Amino acid sequence: MKRHHVLASLTVWAILCTTGLLTPDKVSAHCDGIDGPVVKTAQKALATGDVNLVLIWVQKQDEADIKEAFQKTLAVRQLSPEAKELADRYFFETLVRIHRAGEGAPYTGLKPAGRDLGPAIAGADKAIEDASAASLLQLLTSTLHDGIVEQFTHVMATKTFGKDDIEAGRVYVQAYVEFIHYIERSYEALKHPAHGHFPEPVEATAHR
Repeated sequence: MKRHHVLASLTVWAILCTTGLLTPDKVSAHCDGIDGPVVKTAQKALATGDVNLVLIWVQKQDEADIKEAFQKTLAVRQLSPEAKELADRYFFETLVRIHRAGEGAPYTGLKPAGRDLGPAIAGADKAIEDASAASLLQLLTSTLHDGIVEQFTHVMATKTFGKDDIEAGRVYVQAYVEFIHYIERSYEALKHPAHGHFPEPVEATAHR
């Protein structure tokens, strides 16, 4: 099982960076969503009065700000149902904003629940929930497999052209470069798991 989890963590960013299953916007929506993990934790913290539940989502230097916002929220939300709604929203926004700032990512507001984030994020969360990476591995490896086969097939289909057919040659070169970059990005992502919110694309300079 440990091997499966390691393989999943190594494989996921290769898929995200090279196949379009996940974009920076989708990462943002996951962390910023009303139904995302940060806000869900905040809801539990407010319900139980335990601020420690949310402190794991911020940097140590930001703990004081979160604790202050938490106490203000607890006080205000007791006034009325309307005040509770506004206070909770204030705390959610404060927590998400500080969380993202700590990761070096911008905050663009809370996103509505129920957004379609694609299969990768849902699969990753489900794997953690089920303590099993089996289905996630199947999704990621099959997607990477299909991507490689598709691009490889395109390269081979354009490889044969007449020596005087310059345009056909250029089509082959474009297919070749795209294929090489795809493989290089996949390999680098497998070697170096991503950090923070935004996966940085590996610049493929050797074949430019």
